[in-house]
Amino acid sequence: MTGGTKGLKQLRWFKKPPPKDDFAALAVYDQDDLDPSASTPNDHNTVVITLDVECRWATVEQDGRDGKQLAVDGEIDPTVRYINSNVYAHQLVFEPQGEQVQWFSGEDVIRPVNPDILIAKLRPGQRISLRCHCIKGVGGDHAKFSPVATASYRLLPHIEITAPIVGSEARKFQRCFPRGVIALQKDPASGENKAVVADPMKDTVSRECLRHDEFKGKVKLGRVRDHFIFSVESTGSLQVMSCSWIACDCSRLRRRNSRGI
Repeated sequence: MTGGTKGLKQLRWFKKPPPKDDFAALAVYDQDDLDPSASTPNDHNTVVITLDVECRWATVEQDGRDGKQLAVDGEIDPTVRYINSNVYAHQLVFEPQGEQVQWFSGEDVIRPVNPDILIAKLRPGQRISLRCHCIKGVGGDHAKFSPVATASYRLLPHIEITAPIVGSEARKFQRCFPRGVIALQKDPASGENKAVVADPMKDTVSRECLRHDEFKGKVKLGRVRDHFIFSVESTGSLQVMSCSWIACDCSRLRRRNSRGI
């Protein structure tokens, strides 16, 4: 689920109490200086989602077609014969509680990240009626709370052409790299196309050019040791830039705490 960024920031973390038979966790939990409301569902830490859908035969009065007659005629498509045969995420309804009306309204309403996620398949006579409580947690409690799907980093590739590569060799050199890494420019001295480094960030460090004897001694490959490239993919609950800034804040807080130890 996702919603307006300002509203999500207003929500507080929900601290789930440990099981009563986990005495070690209870001992640590009791020592935490926590607000008692952090473990009590309220409009500041819990979002309510409901779903009430029933599958039925299509009727002429309501839907302009007779599903039972279509079935007799040989129609096999359930979406034609029935109504609500497929239940999707966009059918989930957000019920604002308390002050949530101010935080989540209009385009900022709580909603599924992907509205076309299939939840269930129903047939006439079957119904789903449920009420969900969604909480805001941290990845340290469970991976499902992490807004980041994939995160990685790499060093910026460094490509240095030490000797001119022109003509047909320049075109071959260009094909040794992913598209956009090497460009061809007109060389005033020879009048031919010359290979130049255009965008090293697109390089995958395949080192393909070193397999060819004609490029030996003409190029040096390496990495810039103080230039990091981060790749972050969000699950959709938060924007990628928000995830990045939160990660920077957490890193800054950990450094501050480590200095005090």
